[in-house]
Amino acid sequence: MPDLLLELFSEEIPARMQAKAADDLRKMVTDKLVAEGLVYDGAKSFATPRRLALTIHGLPARQPDLKDERKGPKVGAPDAAVQGFLKATGLKSLDEATIQKDPKKGDFYVALIEKAGRPAIDVIAEIIPVIIRTFPWPKAMRWGEPSAKPGALQWVRPLHSIVATFGMETEEPDVVAFDVAGIKAGQVTRGHRFMAPAEFTVRRFEDYEAKLFAAKVVLDPQRRKDIILADAKELAFAQGFELIEDQGLLDEVSGLVEWPVVLMGSFDEAFLTIPGEVIRATIRNNQKCFVVNDPKTGKLANRFILVANIEASDGGKAIVAGNERVIRARLSDAKFFYETDLKTKLENRLPKFENIVFHEKLGTQAERIARIERLAAEIAPLVGADVERTKRAARLAKTDLLTEVVGEFPEVQGLMGKYYALAQGEDASVAQAIEDHYKPQGPNDRVPSDPVAIAVALADKIDTLVGFWAIDEKPTGSKDPYALRRAALGVIRLIVDNQRQVALGAFLTEAFDKTDHATKSSPTRKNGMHLVPPTIVTYENAGGLQIDKRAIDLLSFFADRLKVQLREQGARHDLVDAVFALGNRDAEGIPVQENVQDDLLMIVRRVEALGKFLDTDDGKNLLAGTKRASNILAIEEKKDKRTFDGAPDASLFVADEEKHLARAIDEVKREAGEAVAKENFGAAMAALAKLRPAVDAFFDKVKVNDDDARVRENRLKLLNEIRAATRAVADFSKIQD
Repeated sequence: MPDLLLELFSEEIPARMQAKAADDLRKMVTDKLVAEGLVYDGAKSFATPRRLALTIHGLPARQPDLKDERKGPKVGAPDAAVQGFLKATGLKSLDEATIQKDPKKGDFYVALIEKAGRPAIDVIAEIIPVIIRTFPWPKAMRWGEPSAKPGALQWVRPLHSIVATFGMETEEPDVVAFDVAGIKAGQVTRGHRFMAPAEFTVRRFEDYEAKLFAAKVVLDPQRRKDIILADAKELAFAQGFELIEDQGLLDEVSGLVEWPVVLMGSFDEAFLTIPGEVIRATIRNNQKCFVVNDPKTGKLANRFILVANIEASDGGKAIVAGNERVIRARLSDAKFFYETDLKTKLENRLPKFENIVFHEKLGTQAERIARIERLAAEIAPLVGADVERTKRAARLAKTDLLTEVVGEFPEVQGLMGKYYALAQGEDASVAQAIEDHYKPQGPNDRVPSDPVAIAVALADKIDTLVGFWAIDEKPTGSKDPYALRRAALGVIRLIVDNQRQVALGAFLTEAFDKTDHATKSSPTRKNGMHLVPPTIVTYENAGGLQIDKRAIDLLSFFADRLKVQLREQGARHDLVDAVFALGNRDAEGIPVQENVQDDLLMIVRRVEALGKFLDTDDGKNLLAGTKRASNILAIEEKKDKRTFDGAPDASLFVADEEKHLARAIDEVKREAGEAVAKENFGAAMAALAKLRPAVDAFFDKVKVNDDDARVRENRLKLLNEIRAATRAVADFSKIQD
């Protein structure tokens, strides 16, 4: 079967756009082919700084023939309907149609439309120009004289040539004949800009890739990455160093070269007095170079590795020297910034925050820092942190934002705060908290474990969430401009990974109160002055603490984030629902709003225990029995238009099975309640398992809807007790079968 080769050759394509552009090209072409009935065996796209390429193999030589029956009007229908039918089907007259008999609805005309498939090469010649003209570049340009004319071609950089061939592997391929803005498709391309600029002819993909390599172009981006990484490691090792790998930089550099050549340069050892992260950021950001470690000291060495795009005649000496000059100048700047920063203590920078707005509706950075400090002090005892150190860390946490180094390299914020704090003699835990209070910033980021850092990181994220919740700037759909989902996940990981029990609702409420005093849009403020405490609807959490209603809404957001995390870890999201639902019921299982579930660690422990329990036969059967009881209750409650709350009357028990079930429920409720109170959820599940035999026996032997109305009502109350007993650990109605 024929293969397609397509290359779009242009000026430099920005590295950040290459991967998506290659994927877009593959998807756009293959989608169009499939829509035209041209199904293929495989497709792969590639990108270099100067070209996008696509190979598709296993295409048919032509489209399949199309046969379609189209139903028309009834025999004897008005002429207008007949003429419309003929026009839509392309028939010249009704003589070309057939008549289909229908004894019930009457006979009607049917058109049999046959359309011969076209050669695939003709279809390709139609779709490629459309794709080129509608290609979704983030930014595109026009060029040359045609750029002034309407409909001028737009491309990321000037497009110079197009290769498009189609044919069998064993035959000479044909050129796909089309023209885009005067650029005719052919089979001529070029190699490396400097080392092999001459044109050459290609036939199909294997020939194309091999000739490109001979012309000093590595087509496959992954192959370029592999070459760079292997050569960089080898060069570093040969000089006695270790490469500091950087996947992001590797991805970027591989998009800057077509023929990677790895070289090593050096810089003055005097610059090693600068923190290693600043050296790395300077060299990475300005020259796209890698740095290396000295394995003897475990510290950064005064060497760097660059990736050139040419095999220079002097072995790369001039290229290395040029990079060394630039890096020397940039490191001199960084050293000056660092030494200048050290002259000003962190706390002396705080007054400047009074003139910096955090958000127009949430006050200044100084107000935000004050809120974080107060909230962190309240969290500190719960996570085992020293209160004074926590307050100190919270007060200084943002100060490095005003330093010269962080102004130049924002990615080292927090980290530089730690260095400056240690330099001015701050406690080690305070310095570490300054670095770590932004963490974790993603699912794979490190979670702080020092208590002071935990307290400050929690306060920082809670203040962010509460603030934007208070001004109704919540995430919507895929939009989350303030990264609130990430902040919520950070709170969850800080609590759960460190096994800390925090009544989150109380702290959210406290944070809402602090935000109400600072919110510029609050109805309780006038000209920036707080007037009266806002009227807040509150409920109680499991510990009897008052919870702001807004905090309950935010807790549901945490529940959604927790579901995502637990699902990624293999847990079932419905179990999270089952545990969270407990927060909306009282001890008897009656739905209420006041009892709020806000201890994330306990929720996770319950979910884990519940998941293990439901994997057992006892768990599966008890779930089935509980759902059966719930279904019967739902039917009878709807029929009677009432609920069956309240304890059953033991004097109305007739069968031994219902007596046994009643005793089992009382025992299980007591044991499970005691276990939950001790936070021993495994024991609570074990207690529930004792209920299973009694529930099975009840449904096997007892008729719930007894003829005696009093007995029926009593048995329905007993079913309600089953439901209430299981709610000691979870709302089983939320669990999927």
